[in-house]
Amino acid sequence: MAASATQGAHPRAQDGMRRIPNALSIAGVDPSAGAGVLADVKAISALGAYGCAVIAALTAQNTHGVTHICPVPPEFVGQQIDTLFADVRIDAVKIGMLGQRPVTEVVAEKMARHAPAHVVLDPVMVAKSGDLLLERDAVGALREALLPQATLITPNLPEAGVLLDERPVDTVREMRRVAEKLRERMAHAGHRWVMVKGGHLPGADTIDLLHDGDRMIELPGLRIETANTHGTGCTLSAALAALLPQTGDVPEAARRAKAYLTEAIRQSGRLRVGSGHGPVHHFHAWQP
Repeated sequence: MAASATQGAHPRAQDGMRRIPNALSIAGVDPSAGAGVLADVKAISALGAYGCAVIAALTAQNTHGVTHICPVPPEFVGQQIDTLFADVRIDAVKIGMLGQRPVTEVVAEKMARHAPAHVVLDPVMVAKSGDLLLERDAVGALREALLPQATLITPNLPEAGVLLDERPVDTVREMRRVAEKLRERMAHAGHRWVMVKGGHLPGADTIDLLHDGDRMIELPGLRIETANTHGTGCTLSAALAALLPQTGDVPEAARRAKAYLTEAIRQSGRLRVGSGHGPVHHFHAWQP
């Protein structure tokens, strides 16, 4: 599945060769590599792009939870971004765990300065274990400074509730209203999309909704019974960052990213990583 996902319309280099896109993850570090930049780079690589990373936070973490978070100085986060963009062509950016308000503000400032073609914002707030990953006073900066710059945002239902200052919804009908309200919070210029993830819906269905202010597209799915769901949100948003430069089409990239993640979850039992919420199998198509 991952192999076929790399057969999209790659950007063309001047010599006629297909150019491999460069995708950047700005996020935290999970030492167990199920989430954060380590998971992101694996997903980006599996889907045919070159993965870069800027470290926005450090965590002491395993498959059971987060025991400590060590912030990265915001000026150093900004220096990482500026230094990378000064040399490397960045075709897409995925933004994940930022942790603090000053870091969130610096990332927003740098995205405005460098203006990458694709910005996928995964508003990471809480870990699978329930540990808080975004300080409460940083939510406003995320909402006000980063949300308008994103070309695609990927909140789950609890995150969507926080962004809108509402309770989390639990029906597809309510998800449609949430998608519309979130799209109104984004910039009106250009092609911008909301992908509301339905993994928290009750029942066996995991329907995601894509909305661009005009179209409302349902992406159906079925829940896979497994404990290995650590980093699913990180993996999906990283997959989108890898696929958007290759397809140039958000709905197509979203379908491929969801198919990749579904298979990565389905084959996660082939891995033995920890005894809690294990990771998905990012390289399921490459490791028989």
